[in-house]
Amino acid sequence: MTAVLPGERATDRGGGTTADFADFVRMSLPGLLRYGHALTGNPHDAGDLVQSVLEKVGARWSAVLRKGEPLAYVRRSMANANTSRWRRRRREDLVAEFPDAVAAAAHDRLEHEPLWQALRALPPRQRAVVVLRFYDGLSEAEIAHTLGVSAGTVKSQNSKAMATLRARLGESG
Repeated sequence: MTAVLPGERATDRGGGTTADFADFVRMSLPGLLRYGHALTGNPHDAGDLVQSVLEKVGARWSAVLRKGEPLAYVRRSMANANTSRWRRRRREDLVAEFPDAVAAAAHDRLEHEPLWQALRALPPRQRAVVVLRFYDGLSEAEIAHTLGVSAGTVKSQNSKAMATLRARLGESG
């Protein structure tokens, strides 16, 4: 690795700079953590999700820059990684013996909020659409681009999610 002279910027293999990536992370991290929290339903899992996605994106930063709109790329990667995580957790884990004691879970202040519970119960893709639409304020076209789906898919996922939320919240309210 060569030394970086004062005033120069270190570059990675493809021409994007590590300083650019650091700036991107610094500017985007609060929003990514909020988005991750809304996707996962838990701030700790959100931090893990954001970290794992940023590790992968950082290794490919120059390629991500060439695609344009790195924030949309990271959000899509987060939605995909969360869906994969959700699918892995759905599988049953068999153990030979029951544990002696149950580990205490960290308290989430939103855990008992009816809207939050209803949002967490949505399938990952529907939750991603709702979060991007109403939490981040993206348009249907921006959501479609972010998630790599058609605008019609965004509309149908949003419609299904809103019907589910109305039904669940109507029951509790």
